[in-house]
Amino acid sequence: MRLSTPSWYEDVSPGRGVLPPRAWYARSDAAALPLDGTWRFRLSPTADHADESFAAEGYDARDWGEVTVPGHWVLQGEDRGAPAYTNVVYPFPVDPPRVPTENPTGDHLRRFDLPDDWPEAGGAVLRFDGVDSCARVWLNGRELGEFKGSRLPHEFSVGRILRPRGNVLAVRVHQWSSGSYLEDQDQWWLPGIFRGVTLLHRPEGAPGDFFVHASYDHADGTGTLRVVCDVPGRVTVPELGVDVATGEPVTVPVEAWTAETPRLYAGELATAGERIPLRVGFRTVRVENGVLTVNGRRVLFRGVNRHEFHPDHGRCLDPATMRRDVELMKRHNVNAVRTSHYPPHPAFLDLCDEYGLWVIDECDLETHGFQRLGWRGNPVDDARWTPALLDRAARMVERDKNHPSVILWSLGNECGTGAGLGAMADAIRERDPSRLLHYEGDRSCEHTDVYSRMYASHDEVDEIGRRADEGPAARGALPFVLCEYAHAMGNGPGGLAAYQRLFETYERCQGGFVWEWIDHGLTHPVHGYAYGGDFGEELHDGNFVCDGLLFPDRTPSPGLAEFKKVVEPVRLGAARDAGAVRVTNLRDFADLSDLSFTWSFQVDGETTGSGPLKVPVLAAGESAEVDLPEPPEHGPGHRPAGERTWTVRAELARDTRWAPAGHEVAWGQLPVSARRPPAPAHGARAVVRDGRIVLGPGVFDARTGAPLTLCGVPLAGLRLDVWRAPTDNDNGSARRPDERFGRLWRELGLHRMRHRIDAVSVDRTPGEAAGDTLTVLTRVAPAARDVALRTAYRWTSDGTRLRLAVSVTPEGEWRLPLPRLGVTLGLPATLDEVVWFGGGPGEAYPDTREAARLGRWHGTVDDLQTPYVRPQENGARIDTRWVELGDGTDRLRVEGDPAFWFAARRWTDAALDAATHRGDLVPGGSVWLRLDHAQQGIGSGSCGPGVLPEFGPLPAPAAFAFTFTAPGREPAAS
Repeated sequence: MRLSTPSWYEDVSPGRGVLPPRAWYARSDAAALPLDGTWRFRLSPTADHADESFAAEGYDARDWGEVTVPGHWVLQGEDRGAPAYTNVVYPFPVDPPRVPTENPTGDHLRRFDLPDDWPEAGGAVLRFDGVDSCARVWLNGRELGEFKGSRLPHEFSVGRILRPRGNVLAVRVHQWSSGSYLEDQDQWWLPGIFRGVTLLHRPEGAPGDFFVHASYDHADGTGTLRVVCDVPGRVTVPELGVDVATGEPVTVPVEAWTAETPRLYAGELATAGERIPLRVGFRTVRVENGVLTVNGRRVLFRGVNRHEFHPDHGRCLDPATMRRDVELMKRHNVNAVRTSHYPPHPAFLDLCDEYGLWVIDECDLETHGFQRLGWRGNPVDDARWTPALLDRAARMVERDKNHPSVILWSLGNECGTGAGLGAMADAIRERDPSRLLHYEGDRSCEHTDVYSRMYASHDEVDEIGRRADEGPAARGALPFVLCEYAHAMGNGPGGLAAYQRLFETYERCQGGFVWEWIDHGLTHPVHGYAYGGDFGEELHDGNFVCDGLLFPDRTPSPGLAEFKKVVEPVRLGAARDAGAVRVTNLRDFADLSDLSFTWSFQVDGETTGSGPLKVPVLAAGESAEVDLPEPPEHGPGHRPAGERTWTVRAELARDTRWAPAGHEVAWGQLPVSARRPPAPAHGARAVVRDGRIVLGPGVFDARTGAPLTLCGVPLAGLRLDVWRAPTDNDNGSARRPDERFGRLWRELGLHRMRHRIDAVSVDRTPGEAAGDTLTVLTRVAPAARDVALRTAYRWTSDGTRLRLAVSVTPEGEWRLPLPRLGVTLGLPATLDEVVWFGGGPGEAYPDTREAARLGRWHGTVDDLQTPYVRPQENGARIDTRWVELGDGTDRLRVEGDPAFWFAARRWTDAALDAATHRGDLVPGGSVWLRLDHAQQGIGSGSCGPGVLPEFGPLPAPAAFAFTFTAPGREPAAS
């Protein structure tokens, strides 16, 4: 009997036949031939390494199918397998370095001719920028070699094999390899040649590699440039008057590169064989006195983690999509990116250089699946794997070393600890001591220059900021960064503002990176967007793959709007003088000369005046109090009645590469007068007849006290309501079982509360000569439990308006906060148009409210819905003074005392709770209007901390009221 032996793709080595890694650059005067496009393709269910005849010259592949390169074959045909999503676990048995026999294998063929002007002299290099998970390559029947390292470049020397016509490139790609054990990175498993393939001419005397060293001395404003090249040449930077030999340093006055001021100098590296354009950015990165500095100044990361993702193409991104991502980041005040958890397409780093983003460049390395095995067999602590780890580190550093945006190298993510990581750190430091090293898994910080954590709670961040945390002494002297925080899964993340206060309070706390940039929802013919399990995976982690600040189509979520507001680089707040605004420049480097400021004045949410505001050019870190003009008058000689508010905006004064002039960077609101409570509505007498009670414009069932019509609008089901369809953050994570409120609420029975009517009465209003109060006493409680909410509804009217006063008294021992507290009622589906005065334009909850601007807003019921990939609680508008629903003929207005949340949708909360995909939500015959006195916060519990205590209080006695009117028929406002 013959036992199978490991094949090349199961060997722990990184590969063979490939050239040493080198710097990437987008263009030069050397010829290049992209080989992207349509390739012939054959898919086999197993890795049948005996059949390599397809790579031989003359092979007839006319009966094969086709595949687009770059691309993933599982996204290009129903008969080519399917994507699979896991967060931590490997989707195959863990037996390193072996992989399953069921190893989908894609054979690719590409025929090409050389251009007529392809130079005859010199050599050529065949470059692969990304292949998942490994590749074996032949050209014109000759084997070139093989490689692993999916998100890393690999090159082969092919000059002697090329011919002018009829070249045949053959590539075999296996979905699984030993490299898969190093790439367990919380994303879809997507095999294929997903980045470009290029043939590059290498003239005689062309550089093999070069390293641009460009440091900045903030003390005297000079930069020192030295370009090291493996062949002689000259470096010119005309704008700086630089013309020096390679290897020779030159120091000149320069403007520094920062993420706020991304100053790049155009230069050129010229050798005997090639001229390569350079974009030089001068900057120096250090840790000084326990603080991470660039150019001598502390930086604060307002960052995001970014996987590469497109809903149709997986990890295959085109240049326009990458540029769109960077522009969206800049427009939302993002200043930093962690390239989780692998180096991105190198063109993305070009954009970071150009637009200005700090970058933590992360190695293509994660072994998270070993954690559940107690880290037994972890490759980073097995010397046999160290060459593969060093190869991955080298390919990242060499490729990306000339990007000024890259200021930290990251060894990888969630790999535990081991000697292999130390070897990587030593090699990177030796090659590039100009940058800092990051790795979150090294709690000792033996191999890192920053103390990095994921999802530390607010209390822990406060402790770390005070340097009161216990740990190794060396760690205590390092700057602190949250490489992941504020898990943006579904509705959320909550608690951003509290984190930002800590970052701004403690010098050591230098910000963090929200997890993550975009939802990884793949386009699906049934579900719209698919998540884990939608492709029949044996193991999967559900919609945990949809945890971004963008929806899959790159529409910003409410979470991104909140993040933009929380981290805005200019703060516009209250001053000591009530007639002024305090302007604070929160930038690290730039002054405010690129911004213009405006004021506007609102009365009851409507703007009555606006104009420019003269703000001094404040340097980074400076503040000033700026006088506001006299408020606009409302009529001759008096100020307007109503609730009055100043709004001050900071906008781009001129066009930039990422947004046009007038783009809003920051805003603030200053209240001038308090809100007036609604006028009383009482005095009308109730009439009881034919089993109904008529009170002003309301008709009620005399037996139950339930309203049947209000102000001529038919109603259904008005009653106290505490349930909401749990958010992903409500559902929490197994790491914090006491914060898994979705499950705990359901176990308590809050989704199926019973309503008992204890009394219905019409009573004379105390202290009035005339007028009645309709009182309905109820007990609202879950079955099988001894806790309840005693609830009283008291209705009064002045003949035109109806007022509902609700009082709630908890009974029993409540150990959980309520999801929400308010009333729900059903309205006719025709009442589709919504206008409100309150917070907007988007949804907001107690700990996601910073982006809610007080104003008068309008939209449709459909506009109010937030399309989370997995449906859940959404769409609540905060601080509502009044809301009005209508259809052009009938209208119903609700005014609150105090201000309230409202939500309106075409399905019940029960239907929303039951839905698993957007397509499950089918409009019914009603609009369900929620009027809420209280809401539980959102938190970040799907992976991080839950709701802060102040945003999740236990049930307590509560009283609130709503006044219902039919606009146009109520008396004039007092």
